[in-house]
Amino acid sequence: MKRSSILILGAGPTGLGAARQLTIAGESDWALLEASSEAGGMAASFFDENGFTWDIGGHVQFSHYIFFDKAMEEFLGRNGWLNHQRESWVWMRDRFIPYPFQNNIHHLPNDDLNHCLQGLLKIECQLKPKPSNFQEWIDSSFGRGLAEVFMDPYNFKVWAYPPAMLNTTWVGERVAVTDLGRVLKNLVYRTNDLSWGPNNTFQFPKKGGTGAIWRACAAQLPQCKLHFNTKVARIDLQTKRVYTTDGLAHAYERLISTIPLRELINLTGQMQLKALAKRGLLYSSSNILGLGLRGKPREDLATKCWMYFPENNCPFYRVTVFSNYSPYNVPDINHYWSLMCEVSESFQKPVDQAALMEQVIQGTMNTKLIERREDIISTWQYRAEYGYPTPCLHRDEVLAEIIPFLEHHNVYSRGRFGMWKYEVGNQDHSFMQGVEVVEHLLNDREEITAFDANHVNSRKHPWPFERWLETDKSKTLLIRQIDI
Repeated sequence: MKRSSILILGAGPTGLGAARQLTIAGESDWALLEASSEAGGMAASFFDENGFTWDIGGHVQFSHYIFFDKAMEEFLGRNGWLNHQRESWVWMRDRFIPYPFQNNIHHLPNDDLNHCLQGLLKIECQLKPKPSNFQEWIDSSFGRGLAEVFMDPYNFKVWAYPPAMLNTTWVGERVAVTDLGRVLKNLVYRTNDLSWGPNNTFQFPKKGGTGAIWRACAAQLPQCKLHFNTKVARIDLQTKRVYTTDGLAHAYERLISTIPLRELINLTGQMQLKALAKRGLLYSSSNILGLGLRGKPREDLATKCWMYFPENNCPFYRVTVFSNYSPYNVPDINHYWSLMCEVSESFQKPVDQAALMEQVIQGTMNTKLIERREDIISTWQYRAEYGYPTPCLHRDEVLAEIIPFLEHHNVYSRGRFGMWKYEVGNQDHSFMQGVEVVEHLLNDREEITAFDANHVNSRKHPWPFERWLETDKSKTLLIRQIDI
């Protein structure tokens, strides 16, 4: 039997963040188990036989943390990144409309524009009660016009659940609310509103896709502590042992798990938690379909990053011009380009896997992304069972029971699907959840990312965190007072 003071499950950004922080702290009694053959998790990259690079969705990297920024530079070097100004658009009514859509509705046909404006004017004259779900939040924030034209169809397409099934605690910086004065100004002067959001600039690896970041991170860690191709079969909370499919047992004192919380519950056999998970831990699956294309994108796609598609003339909700992220994502940028399409899936929105590629190709033609099927020289398809954690109505109350129960048994579930919080599920959030849980275990420091999303997303944070410094000062003052 193998023994570790701290055992980590998963070599995605969260698990690697934890492993790296243990290494920085000089801790040597730890090990990491990963089911796949290399690091990356949901942030891994793939290379098809025709020389195209693909990610599991349109990852872009922007950050709320100075610590994360420095780590990224360490992993790939200053010259290992390409920096981009975001160009995101909505394709509907047979035209491109700048994102955020709600600030640029002057691009709509007159009937749609009038419908949206009438809805905005109506909510300006109404009291806004606290919404009980995301659908009510949409209606009170945008009016029925904007909801019917864009918000309702798009949100069902991206979440794979009706908006009424979602809560509102996740919204924060994720959705741009509508300012009627701003909308009218853009309408009168015919100006585009393009700069909203935390990811209006972002960076991307020059070579190797998003996965290059996490392969580089793993390469800097003690290799003897990383165990790939090691899948967990069962976890015994009483004896503190993880059993793997190769027949080995791994004893631990504290367990950091980054695997999906629903799967963690199944592995522990805690029947009372399964009912909670079924009630409050909803998720959507992600289907990623790549099209490698001959030639070059037409002029109006030449600088675009990604586009949203709310209408039913295509199955995808978002398409990334992936060759625009890096010329090395294709075999030869002078002769090839690429599109990466994302299709959500859930029991509320089933997908025909056998027909999906054909549906996507036809959708790219319907939306005028491509003109000829003959230009497609490579296709790639990937299905992630766990794509996005859904912030459903009962999520928070369910997590309030499950997370403390696991921590009572020295199990710390963190990361995109470990904490099941969409609002802190980006690469920077996930990595820092791993860093912070180690700081909590070693130094009793507060975990901010996992438990206070609004604070984390409100600004760029120094290292150490402001709150940690304030707590350290308070402790020092208390010790001095005691000594006196």
